[in-house]
Amino acid sequence: MRSKPNLAFCQRPAVYAGLSLVLVALLSAGAAGDAATAASAAAATVRVTYLGKAYDEPPPLSLMQKVLTDEGLEGARLAIHDDNQTGRFLNLKFVLDEDVVPAGGDVVAKAKQILANGPAIIVADLKAPDLLAVADLPEAKNAIIFNIRSSDERLRQADCRANVFHIIPDWAMRADALAQYLIWKKWNRWFVLKGTLPSDNEYVAAVERAAGRFGGKIVDEKTYKFSTGAARSDTGYQQIQTQMPEATEGAGSYDVVWVADTDQAFGEYVPYRTYDPKPVVGTQGLIAVAWHPSYEQYAGMQLHDAFERFAKRDMTERDYTAWLAVRAIGEAAIRSGKTDVKALRDYLLSDAFTVAGDKGVGMSFRSWDHQLRQPILIAGPRAVVSISPQQGFLHPKFLTDTLGYDQPESKCKFH
Repeated sequence: MRSKPNLAFCQRPAVYAGLSLVLVALLSAGAAGDAATAASAAAATVRVTYLGKAYDEPPPLSLMQKVLTDEGLEGARLAIHDDNQTGRFLNLKFVLDEDVVPAGGDVVAKAKQILANGPAIIVADLKAPDLLAVADLPEAKNAIIFNIRSSDERLRQADCRANVFHIIPDWAMRADALAQYLIWKKWNRWFVLKGTLPSDNEYVAAVERAAGRFGGKIVDEKTYKFSTGAARSDTGYQQIQTQMPEATEGAGSYDVVWVADTDQAFGEYVPYRTYDPKPVVGTQGLIAVAWHPSYEQYAGMQLHDAFERFAKRDMTERDYTAWLAVRAIGEAAIRSGKTDVKALRDYLLSDAFTVAGDKGVGMSFRSWDHQLRQPILIAGPRAVVSISPQQGFLHPKFLTDTLGYDQPESKCKFH
């Protein structure tokens, strides 16, 4: 078990990554006197609303997995704390409002309440249909809406919206990140085992695209339709042990099994049960994610430890994307000195904007689809194996633009 540094929040390097230059510049310009004057005035306020919905989630495959009711929210709460740690030196105050509607609730009606007083900054923990319904409100035209949950490619392509900024990677970025690593390993023959959901098919389409881009080959593709039954019982385990070899038999010669199980219905049962003893990658096994609890580089350990002390649990990917959305607004407000939504939106899309996400590079939004360009972690169950983009995959501007849809490939025409 790794040792944990005893750091207070104000000591965490990640909080101030990218902000120290701002403070140094202010002080070197003789801003000490200005700060004293500003201290006597009321702090400018940046208000952020976390808008979520308590969707009916599939039960975990294991009783050892805890059901989280605050996933995402705790990341946003930590980020507001972080923003205020720096903002107080510049007479800026960041406030987080929390609105999570019940499973059968009307998220559009709640969004209208949030937008009643004008353009708002919304961290949207919403699935694609609800996200689009909120983004298409006339009142939301000039809002900033951060997508922290949905990896659907259509939100960055045919159904892109000018007021939506995507923090979470899409399926194309995830597939490209894994494909680069597999090609680097010379594991270029892939057997795809997919589920029956539309999102499973979307992910498979991204895998097929990645194969064409980087030189992979899909040697076979099968759909898993068996029922896993009562997997926790003795007979359930026996049923799975019988089904998985049957599902993975006859695929020919391949290097890895690429699983597309976006709803966590069967993928955890694939490793160690395949007909041929091959590695498992995709949505289970070796995965491509924005965040992983075992990540330690570039102040990642300090971020995870700070979150663990704050929330009393591990940081999930959705916690991280919520944290990063709120941190992006903090960076924009602190660096630009602006607090109105339009000015912050313009700054987010400017060449001056970057946000430190503890992954070694400053991250910025792509102008053509508003996707946050970022490194992707390649991780196993308990350890990060690599980080993509991989060495040797080049781009004239941003190496991270080798992941997902580059500008010439984009089909986004903002509505």
